[in-house]
Amino acid sequence: MGKAEENKRIKKNALLSHAFSLFMNKGIPNTTISDITEHAGVGKGTFYFYFRDKDDLIEKLIAQKAAQLLTHSLTELQKKEALSVEDSFVFIANDLIEQLMNDSMLLRFLNKNLNYGIYKNAMEREDVKEEFDLIAKFYEIIEKDGSEWNDPMLMLYTVVELVSSTCHSIILEQQPVDYEHYKPYLEACIRSIVAVFRK
Repeated sequence: MGKAEENKRIKKNALLSHAFSLFMNKGIPNTTISDITEHAGVGKGTFYFYFRDKDDLIEKLIAQKAAQLLTHSLTELQKKEALSVEDSFVFIANDLIEQLMNDSMLLRFLNKNLNYGIYKNAMEREDVKEEFDLIAKFYEIIEKDGSEWNDPMLMLYTVVELVSSTCHSIILEQQPVDYEHYKPYLEACIRSIVAVFRK
């Protein structure tokens, strides 16, 4: 990456960071583009160079945060000794949930947007691929045991949707139970999903 591209990336990430801070303090509806540019110390022209509008910024911010969560989980997974596909998925799910439990502000921001579409957008972003190719890592995980798979991306979709939809209320509100109570059931479900998709 050249100096000019690196500077663009830094400016864009700074805008995303300032926007996130404002969203957390003022709320998304109460934060304007003017607030973001003033907070970041740039003009509106700079904002519109990187984003179509506030909704575009929000979408990119959600994708960025999702990518950071996944990258952390996959980086931590690499530190483990060889795990089965099932154990790898369980590890990733637990790590994602623990990250969110430790960052309630981020969880509240992601809220109902924590779903497969968001993760897919995050995994396909070129700036994410440059740092950590999440799709390639996913395929590395499922191919290492030599199994053949029925529709691996559908398997990923099913696991992500399960984790995000069932854990939202559990993490935020501890309803219907707290995570420690739910954890063994979630892990068993993830193992069952992987078994269904293995040929």
